[in-house]
Amino acid sequence: MPTWLDLSIAFLIALVTTIAITPLVIKFAIKIGVVDQPNNRKVHKKLMPRLGGLAIIIGFFFGYLYLSQFFDTPLRLILGAVIIIIVGVLDDKYTLSAKVKFIAQILAAILVVSSGLTIEFVSLPFIGKIELGMASYVVTILWIVGVTNAINLIDGLDGLAAGVSTIALSSIFAVAILNNSLYVAAISLVLIGGSIGFLVFNFHPAKIFMGDTGALFLGYMISILSVIGFFKSVAIFSFLLPVLILAIPIFDTFFAIFRRIKNKQNISAPDKAHLHHNLLALGFGHRGTVLMIYVMGISCGVAAVVFTSSTLWGSFFIIILLLFMIQFTSELVGQLNNKRTPLITTIKKLLTLIN
Repeated sequence: MPTWLDLSIAFLIALVTTIAITPLVIKFAIKIGVVDQPNNRKVHKKLMPRLGGLAIIIGFFFGYLYLSQFFDTPLRLILGAVIIIIVGVLDDKYTLSAKVKFIAQILAAILVVSSGLTIEFVSLPFIGKIELGMASYVVTILWIVGVTNAINLIDGLDGLAAGVSTIALSSIFAVAILNNSLYVAAISLVLIGGSIGFLVFNFHPAKIFMGDTGALFLGYMISILSVIGFFKSVAIFSFLLPVLILAIPIFDTFFAIFRRIKNKQNISAPDKAHLHHNLLALGFGHRGTVLMIYVMGISCGVAAVVFTSSTLWGSFFIIILLLFMIQFTSELVGQLNNKRTPLITTIKKLLTLIN
């Protein structure tokens, strides 16, 4: 088993490798024409290289290579990741159809469940353990595809997807340590190193976007880690914890699908009504919006960690305190943007925008 020193070395390898390789990826993306064109839906105003996820993947690979002496990863999970990476690179270069990407994600998810990694049961507060039986295969595939797309859909501002992923992975790492799930903790830490290294170049004003290469890869990895770390290890809150940790991307995706169905649009059709778009419309600046979502993600992550070592009612009480913290941060960021926005007013405006 790896020591804390080994975990620290793997983290640093991923961090330093990603920081070192990203400038080369920027040049490479520009050279082969993998750039993001500005339009009326997007926030950026100039051409941006969009293959940044490649740097995260390379950083993760070298960090994982160091840890491979301690762990074995099923080949089919690796093959699933390879499919996701190939599709991400091709989409960044050629813009694949939503149908092609969805089929590839389904295929990757099928490889995962065929390796024996499935969500066999869920545990809910007040209800207890629910065995899924044969439905476990379908539920696992839907979870993997759903989380993979959720991270991809939230990738709309500089540093947003990388930051939200880092926060989610940090929460997964903390819960894994509390539950002695060393494999999940180790892989999470390496991914955190790669994501932080990329944020050096991706936080506003960004020099490169992660593109689908990075967003799909991070979403896939987070979905796998959540299945291993929560649905397999945590008893009383096996369903609630991963949903809480991934609340921002999950609910943003849910409302996007609901909104598009309501407006009789294709559910894969892009729009400007995601959470980050709405916060921008409310008057928050680019950085202010990203930081607001960071705080929301941190609050949900802290609540999830607390849930693992607290009573049910105690956890709910702490969540209420966290909501007050979000209110305080909303007020603070609003003042920094010269716009004081009470939480209830923000919620009402958001609901108006969603409808």
